[in-house]
Amino acid sequence: MRKSRLILLLIFALGLVGLVAQGVVSGSSGGPVGWGLASFIIAVLAVIAFFFEYQSMAIGSKEIALVAMLGTISAAVRIPFAAIPNVQPCTYLIICTGYVFGPVAGFMVGALTPLVSNFYLGHGPWTPFEMLAWGMMGVLGAAAGRARVGTFGLVVLGVVGAFVYGWTINTWYWASFIYPLTFKTFLVYQLNSIWFEGFHAVGNAAFLAFFGTRTIAIMERFRKRFNWQPIAAA
Repeated sequence: MRKSRLILLLIFALGLVGLVAQGVVSGSSGGPVGWGLASFIIAVLAVIAFFFEYQSMAIGSKEIALVAMLGTISAAVRIPFAAIPNVQPCTYLIICTGYVFGPVAGFMVGALTPLVSNFYLGHGPWTPFEMLAWGMMGVLGAAAGRARVGTFGLVVLGVVGAFVYGWTINTWYWASFIYPLTFKTFLVYQLNSIWFEGFHAVGNAAFLAFFGTRTIAIMERFRKRFNWQPIAAA
């Protein structure tokens, strides 16, 4: 097993243990436990592990240029929609990238999106969680590509992915700023954001319904024309 994969598995195991421990430890102690910092470190390490995986792949200049170009485009289309509550057209592009070019390329484009766009929108401790959440959208898009789902499947993935993305960010905020850290406060905070995540879900559904298959077709023509092979799954 590659070192990056082993590190990634250990990080996710640590994250799962940490989330369970948050409710137990903070519920029995008299003060905050500092899980916000712990979750931030876990997110950063998870993103780094994926970058190590990408670095270890046998890729050439075409693959690097493609990922950089798609990551830049994804970041650029996010900025004009920043004024509309949680409508994120970049999510549909990330899903389509993973669908055509594989999970590693999908994750890298997803991770580059907030890394680049937040230079304009504002960086902060939420950036690694956005990188991780959008990166996982690319991985889910790759799974959809293997199953060769159609428009309906892409729309369902966009809706589900919107809530997965939002609840990932909410988990960081809950761990950092909500007290006490209990399952009740976690559930209440997640449920209070349903309307906000709903905007993301509706936007994803609309973009994928109208542009999903067309974008995938364009990307597949590009891949075939330049004989570009999808980066292998991590």
